[in-house]
Amino acid sequence: MSFSEESPLFDHPLQSKVPDDLDAYDRFSKAQKNYIVFVVSFAGLLPTLVTGTFVPSIPQIAHDLDSTGAVVSLAVSLSVFANAIGGLVWAAYSSFYGRRPMYLWGMPILCIGSFGVAASTSFRSLLLWRFVQAFGCAGGVSVGAAVIGDIYRTEQRGTALGIFFGASLLGVALSPILGGTAAHYWSWRSLHFSLAVWGIIEMALIYLSFPETSHPQPGENLERKAPFKFVWINPFNSLWLLRSPNIMAVTLANASAMVTDYVLLVPIAYTIGARYHISNEALIGACFLPSGLGNFIASPIAGRLSDSMVARWKAKRKGVWVPEDRLRPALVGGLFVPLSVGLSGLVTAYIAGPLGLILNLLCLFMNGIGVDFVLTPIGSYNVDVLQSRSAEVIAAVTAFRAIILAPVTAAVLPSIEILGVAGTNGIATVIALFGYGLIALTIRYGDRMRAWVDVGYTPS
Repeated sequence: MSFSEESPLFDHPLQSKVPDDLDAYDRFSKAQKNYIVFVVSFAGLLPTLVTGTFVPSIPQIAHDLDSTGAVVSLAVSLSVFANAIGGLVWAAYSSFYGRRPMYLWGMPILCIGSFGVAASTSFRSLLLWRFVQAFGCAGGVSVGAAVIGDIYRTEQRGTALGIFFGASLLGVALSPILGGTAAHYWSWRSLHFSLAVWGIIEMALIYLSFPETSHPQPGENLERKAPFKFVWINPFNSLWLLRSPNIMAVTLANASAMVTDYVLLVPIAYTIGARYHISNEALIGACFLPSGLGNFIASPIAGRLSDSMVARWKAKRKGVWVPEDRLRPALVGGLFVPLSVGLSGLVTAYIAGPLGLILNLLCLFMNGIGVDFVLTPIGSYNVDVLQSRSAEVIAAVTAFRAIILAPVTAAVLPSIEILGVAGTNGIATVIALFGYGLIALTIRYGDRMRAWVDVGYTPS
């Protein structure tokens, strides 16, 4: 038997057998699909928890390790970078070995990294273990989105991905509160021990009850049990998908929306916290709640609307499917992104007291809604146009976005010190408007853009 990067090495006994005359999307019942979405959403929470729980405790960690907030915030940038690299690795191998093994390989790495972070006694060791920790859970989003693409048809996929992204982004709301509460009343180190325990629970859940979802190849014998053999796969090949003008355009739009999220949330202890005299880490963590709630509420709505748009425009065209119809909800909800970040900068700079705090929290809620009205349709669109390489395209998008977000994260606090909150947020507003324009262009000229470079798009 010969092995290549294009043929899977083995099939797991939990993988369901698919008769030749059964559609790949009909392998699982509705109840099974709901359970699969629950499990991958549970795993998708981990990357946001690993990043988000760290931010409110930055001042305490800086004090603990005899450093400064600006220096310790580099660990956030490093975790973003590790998520990018890890996402590429897990996605590439998930297309070869299957989705299930990637979770089972990643969770132990997350656990080891979490224990290492909790035991760190220097800034250098903190950076090392933060990288390991973030790398281990990095497949949560890319592989999870691919799993959704494996089990749902195009007309149902947006709703399911909306639920997945919404549940995953619940970590945006929960993690700062957990991190701030742990730092203030318990210990930031104990919280990372808890993340290790979470990883152990997730690994047991997947091992005991999670099936393989990747589509079988034509003629593939699902009952074959070949011995495991490691094959080197270049994870960076996935980045070559970004040569597609469509994928690159929506990736830049995706990144521009996330820039506003990071500009608002990463320095929150030094902006909203300092401006409105909030020093309690738990209360600072609670300030993240409006953004997370906006994510959680908007994601399933945006997903359902994108499915509705696909079905409506397909009916108008008498059965012709145009993938860019999926992006239309972003034209409305996406306007909340530049509006919210611009207003937040002005409110922080010029409105003091309880009114300023309330308006800022409203801006954070609006931003959470707007960001998800951009991210959810784009995520579904990427899976639609490259279903056979869905994990890889999500990982490539995430990695490229991280290349942009990592330096942005490191530059936010210095920019605020030099330009002020209003100036920094003004720059983020311009970036968000640029991304909004790219979405509009992709909707208008998407068919022509796909004709420029063919990266193996899903047939219409």
